[in-house]
Amino acid sequence: MLPVEEQIKIISKGAEEIIETGELEEKLRRSQETDRPLTVKLGLDPTAPDIHLGHTVVLRKIRQFQDLGHRAVIIIGDFTGMIGDPTGKSRTRRQLSRDKVMENARTYEEQIYKVLDRDKTELRFNSEWLSKLNLADVINLASRYTVARMLEREDFRARFETNEPIAIHEFLYPLMQGYDSVVVKADVELGATEQRFNILMGRKLQKDFGQKSQVALFMPVLEGTDGVDKMSKSLGNYIGINEEAPNMYGKVMSIPDQLIVKYFRLVTDVHPDEIDEMERAMRNNEVNPRDLKMKLALEITKLYHGDREAVRAEQNFVSVFQKKGIPDDIMEYRLDDKLFSESSVDMADLLVKLGFCSSKSEARRLISQGAVRINGRKLTDMYAVGLDNGDIIQAGKLKFARILI
Repeated sequence: MLPVEEQIKIISKGAEEIIETGELEEKLRRSQETDRPLTVKLGLDPTAPDIHLGHTVVLRKIRQFQDLGHRAVIIIGDFTGMIGDPTGKSRTRRQLSRDKVMENARTYEEQIYKVLDRDKTELRFNSEWLSKLNLADVINLASRYTVARMLEREDFRARFETNEPIAIHEFLYPLMQGYDSVVVKADVELGATEQRFNILMGRKLQKDFGQKSQVALFMPVLEGTDGVDKMSKSLGNYIGINEEAPNMYGKVMSIPDQLIVKYFRLVTDVHPDEIDEMERAMRNNEVNPRDLKMKLALEITKLYHGDREAVRAEQNFVSVFQKKGIPDDIMEYRLDDKLFSESSVDMADLLVKLGFCSSKSEARRLISQGAVRINGRKLTDMYAVGLDNGDIIQAGKLKFARILI
């Protein structure tokens, strides 16, 4: 293991808050003395299975712990997921079916190992212990927290003050998540800042059950490519970890310059000292932000696609955007008779077939916004007359296809 001071420097990189740093230092020193790795917990409720860079902020921090020699316990909240985390919600969440929860859980399991070290990860489902609690156990657990303290939680308080209903089972959610920490004897729990109430509940319950309280490490929310809102698939400002390398690289290049350092801190493994130097150079105008952004895009793409694909994505970006060219390696699509006639092609349908849009309405919107081009010329109609063999279709800045007839 690295010296404790170096471990804390790496663990603290990008963290919003650590409760308490002194406790973390003590745990790390004890870990070295006893040669026992820390148990680092992360709870995931399987309600939104497509992982993007915003989700990896916490996963990447877990991986840093693993690389420092510690052990991760990922708890898939298959039981708590049927309640639904009330965090930030203005009304009671719809309960998911068991089948839907498990479907999402399997998807999570497939994706998290793109970030985490499988050999240093223990995957648990909290139904393993929560489903075995009897009513007496639940009453005992509920007795350890008051309604008044529950209503100190911002979302509960807001709903109470506006007479929005709060179901009793919602109060059980943070208690159950906290009980997860008791079961796995977590030394550290990670989460986004919005999970503060739930994670601090774990600290309290561990103390109540005679354990050393876990350190709470909170990571900030990551803004999406628009630089304004939290990264979200529904807002369209996300970078998915399953995206193809050229798309991933290109999307990173689209983020505002003011987010470059934050992305380095939250979604890469670049050493904090190097990031501090980048921040200093940017502040003093000693470096072109574009060059740092290209380094960032390369680092992120490497993490999910490897060195070779990341370099190819960079070369593609330089060819398309800096040299105003067309990618060397673009998909080819052969038109079928249903799409093509002597006179026209249904372009909205074609864009969906190419996978450039998820629906014809989205395709029409792209066309009306002038975001679709044929051989570099902006398309202004929903139909293209005389589409020829070898024509290049472009949608937005990143998507290209060569048409074969």
